[in-house]
Amino acid sequence: MSGESDQSRIEHRDLLIVGAGLSGICAAYRVADEFPGLSYEILERRERVGGTWDLFTYPGVRSDSDMFTLSFPFEPWRGAKQIADGPDIREYIETTAERYGIDQRIHFGTTVRSAAWDSAAEQWTVIAENASGTVEYRTRFLYLCTGYYDYDDGYTPEFSGIEDYRGQVIHPQHWPNDEDFAGRRVVVIGSGATAVTLAPALARDGAKVQMLQRSPSYVYPVPTVGVFPDTARKILPAQVAHDLVRFKNAAWTAMIYWICSKFPNYSRRLLTKKMAKKLPADYDIDVHFNPAYNPWEQRLCADADGALFEEIAAGDVEMVTDHIDHFTETGILLRSGRELAADVVITATGLRLQAFGGIELSVDGAAVTPGERFVYKGYLLDGVPNFGWSVGYTNASWTLRADLSARALVRLMGYMRGHGYRVAYPHLGDQSIEARPFFNLSSGYVQREGHVMPQSGTHRPWAIEHHYFADALAHRRDHITLSMVFAR
Repeated sequence: MSGESDQSRIEHRDLLIVGAGLSGICAAYRVADEFPGLSYEILERRERVGGTWDLFTYPGVRSDSDMFTLSFPFEPWRGAKQIADGPDIREYIETTAERYGIDQRIHFGTTVRSAAWDSAAEQWTVIAENASGTVEYRTRFLYLCTGYYDYDDGYTPEFSGIEDYRGQVIHPQHWPNDEDFAGRRVVVIGSGATAVTLAPALARDGAKVQMLQRSPSYVYPVPTVGVFPDTARKILPAQVAHDLVRFKNAAWTAMIYWICSKFPNYSRRLLTKKMAKKLPADYDIDVHFNPAYNPWEQRLCADADGALFEEIAAGDVEMVTDHIDHFTETGILLRSGRELAADVVITATGLRLQAFGGIELSVDGAAVTPGERFVYKGYLLDGVPNFGWSVGYTNASWTLRADLSARALVRLMGYMRGHGYRVAYPHLGDQSIEARPFFNLSSGYVQREGHVMPQSGTHRPWAIEHHYFADALAHRRDHITLSMVFAR
């Protein structure tokens, strides 16, 4: 669909899902599979499915999670690469939506502006805009699959003198189409996953690249094609192989995270040794790849097939670890006094956090401020009726928790149906719990804007654990009425 709903009437639904990325398609499948007759729609602001994988189009864009955990558990990943390219991920999401008829429930080009809960009517009023104007929806349940960052604007620091620079400045979130970088001098500012992906991709396209970082990150090489997945798919049925590899990869990621958390010094030495093997013998790894923080205090940056290290060794990517003093007409002057001449500067400087896709929420006329609310079981919000929010893991594949949340949503809706309840929401009551940040990372975007996110408690069901297997176990043992309010 493409926003063709009749603008002269109000649309009534049992469920509205906002967002047609991995989370939204997963939720739609789970709901339709459990409740075939339920009326639901997906509102998507973009013109295609994919979410993140439709937004980002910069060279080399890919996942840093393996596709067996990033893909849906009900739709096996059949691609050759376990670390897949962005266009292939988007195509997989689109194909899945078509296969299960979910694409027929999507209104593209529809931006949700606000959602207001009315306790007297026991429903949400959702105001959205599309090419035809404003459309109003009434829905019993609202589920936001909008991610946690601002789709309109990425984060760019205030660089002194940038107005004097005569070259081109690009943020990866707003990548120009058909740009040719061959033979051009490119400075990529950043040290995170985007910079680690962009720098070697641009070098392979013929650019002369300098990757400028204020401080290093841990970068580890991962193979894009795995021996174990290929072997499993050759000897086992597709779904069985998918389930086996998914479990194995999720367990491996959880183990690596645990080791890094419990034995940081050992993990630092191990990662440093792994990086050193990919670099020239005389390379100054302590300057460029020895972060001040411990492993997994920030996300590890996956380097597909060691592409960044290969381009460094070949001399086509230069790592520069320094601070920017100011921009000049022809490049960037560093505090060390060195000047980097650049035809193009790419500011891979991060994301801006945003809760609920920027949608204004209210309950009975009172605004809902995300940073003042606690998250319940990772997908509900304290005191907000018939409302859910899907957010994936930072230390594992996004879809692992997105699917747990979708299944929890279905279970809650089933419980409400079975007991005749029309309204449900978690409530702290007279509990007094200690607040902690939603994300357990020291990354810049968390430090800058972590306050805009809902809060986590320190114990279940109010704690965000960042642990897939613990969450999966809690889901199986879930006490659905714990700290919940239900009304008929």
